[in-house]
Amino acid sequence: MNKPRPKYLNLFQIRFPVMAIVSGMHRISGAVLFLFLPLFLWMLQMSLESRQSFEALRAVAANPFMKLVLLGLLWGYVHHLCAGIRHLALDLHIGTELAGARLSSMVVMVVSIGVTLGAGVALW
Repeated sequence: MNKPRPKYLNLFQIRFPVMAIVSGMHRISGAVLFLFLPLFLWMLQMSLESRQSFEALRAVAANPFMKLVLLGLLWGYVHHLCAGIRHLALDLHIGTELAGARLSSMVVMVVSIGVTLGAGVALW
């Protein structure tokens, strides 16, 4: 019996549902936050060590590139938090219908981007 070969799928042409995008971004943001954990710990150490080290940290954080990095990490944290709460609600069978799942995914996207933009405007 001849089995047909699997069809080649171009992942860049597949249109993923918003629930899949939020779920994938939840995993990616968790991994990125884990990889940047040494930076967070260094910043915490610098902020608590002495007044001079705190001023040095402020000077580093004043760099526009560092501000963008920290803003991106803030988005990752807020997105990971909101998507985690959404996943906990789904585990409790809240919003498991298609319409509710789409709505909660859109809420996660809007809240995470909105909070990040608000913090960026306030802190820049």
